[in-house]
Amino acid sequence: MHFRTRAIHVGQPPDPQTGAVVPPIHLAATYVQPAVGQWGPYDYSRSGNPTRKVFETTLADLESGSGALAFSSGMAAIHAVMMLLEPGDHVLASWDLYGGTYRLLQRILSRQGIQATFAPSDDLERFAQAVRPNTRLIWIETPGNPLLTITDIAACAELAHRHGALLGVDSTFATPVLTRPLELGADIVMHSATKYLGGHSDVLGGVLAVRDPELLERLWTIQNATGGVMAPLEAFLCSRGLKTLELRVREQCGTALVLARRLAEHPRVRRVYYPGLPSHPGHPIACRQMQGGFGAMISFELDGSPEQAKQFVQATRIIQLAVSLGAVESLIELPAFMSHASYEPAQRAARGITDTLVRLSVGLEHPDDLWDDLAQALQKAFDGSRA
Repeated sequence: MHFRTRAIHVGQPPDPQTGAVVPPIHLAATYVQPAVGQWGPYDYSRSGNPTRKVFETTLADLESGSGALAFSSGMAAIHAVMMLLEPGDHVLASWDLYGGTYRLLQRILSRQGIQATFAPSDDLERFAQAVRPNTRLIWIETPGNPLLTITDIAACAELAHRHGALLGVDSTFATPVLTRPLELGADIVMHSATKYLGGHSDVLGGVLAVRDPELLERLWTIQNATGGVMAPLEAFLCSRGLKTLELRVREQCGTALVLARRLAEHPRVRRVYYPGLPSHPGHPIACRQMQGGFGAMISFELDGSPEQAKQFVQATRIIQLAVSLGAVESLIELPAFMSHASYEPAQRAARGITDTLVRLSVGLEHPDDLWDDLAQALQKAFDGSRA
């Protein structure tokens, strides 16, 4: 079956009791057992929930995995992966990395004896030089956040496995519609389900999918012991989101390409970061690794001052000033002051996250309306009263 058909039907049979075409939300916290010492399919909702299982089953199929685990947030999912490590282990991570992941590695896990190094994963030679004898996990994002760098997943999988490490991929920006890291050799793929999987800015969640059943069991043990599970209502909303995921993502990709091309020609825009543009250094890998689109995230650097950048993102009328991304409404922000504020200023500068860098999450509005909004905001920020 094709992707969009599986997204609607895999793991979601009609309810056997009522015939309802949508599986019900199971809010029960506990389940009656057949006898003492005999366990039914579910016993306590932290360990497993029917509604959560529906979402996990569908997502695992879409990612070509042996299974999936749904968490209360994307950071809870990433933390579970990091708990596979022991004190003294080393994580090699992308430079172009979500601020929350950087904070977890740099400020929390470092206190537990887990070492982390950050290197440019889009430069495989430099990235490989950062591998250590005690590297047990390589963690990448592709496209990266917020500079939309493209990392060769298959090459990183070979690198990780050659050194006896796991490869984990944050594929939130790509979604399984465009890229399926497990098919390219990755061991773990993570999504912030808050973003495209849910798709409507009304759910908080994260999910892991893996190839190896033994690794899945290890991660389930961590999840069950620590308790950061996705609640039934959120799981229901994510399952609903998967049903329209491909249609939303492909439409958003088309709009993003239109906007990226127009931004690249605007005199007030110094540089556009979008892997769908031939000028993007990762464009050849993106063409090979991403199927049918280049994502709906655009970052661009304004040719102006930080104050003008602030005025610009506060002047849009349709596009809303907010962190997060991947929803039906378009969102805009300044990473240096918002999503990546947890980076020290020197670290932001080293990574190219300037004070005039803008990150745009393209929604489902008409591209002409979005462009008109961007154009008037640019005029207002740079020309003041003449807007």
